[in-house]
Amino acid sequence: MSDINVATVRAILFDMDGTLVDSDGAVLRSWLSWASEYGVDGHQAYEMAHGSPSATTVRKLLPHLDEGARAVASARQLELQYDDLSDVHPTPGAPELLALLTRRGLPWAVVTSADTRLAKARLGAAGIEAPVLVTTDDIAAGKPDPEGYRRAAELLGVDPADCLVVEDAEVGLQAGRAAGARTAALRGLDGDVRLETLFDLARLLG
Repeated sequence: MSDINVATVRAILFDMDGTLVDSDGAVLRSWLSWASEYGVDGHQAYEMAHGSPSATTVRKLLPHLDEGARAVASARQLELQYDDLSDVHPTPGAPELLALLTRRGLPWAVVTSADTRLAKARLGAAGIEAPVLVTTDDIAAGKPDPEGYRRAAELLGVDPADCLVVEDAEVGLQAGRAAGARTAALRGLDGDVRLETLFDLARLLG
């Protein structure tokens, strides 16, 4: 399961959706609703959007729109997500892992493809308060660009090479690798560490 020495990890950088927060239902509903309004395939939109900023997916799906119209479409997509929190909750092992990090004094941050409003809403619904939060509002380029993970490492005062990025999307793993960090992968993806749930990481760190 592990190809790294976890004792050398000085900080953990988490993705949010699908990693710390189970928001799959809300994300799917928002893309299906949005897609029906814009005349595109909702399930295709949902698959394309996984791990990436909404604006990136909107740009791919609606290349014929001008920049202003795409901005409106992106804002509409986010609007559909802000208040849909009824079934948003922490992923298995997330509370236990975060409690362990607190006891260990191991710094951690959340780096998400959501904007700040959505990130705070979903983390709040899951009962998670991130000591450091980097959203699309804080950076110029979203995943797979490494800017977000590099920014989080900087805010924590830790070299990216000493960080472990925890992700459930390939674009996020690409961002983590490009930042120079080691990676832990969920959902059967390939990382330096492969996890079934966050309970696995808690066992490794414990």
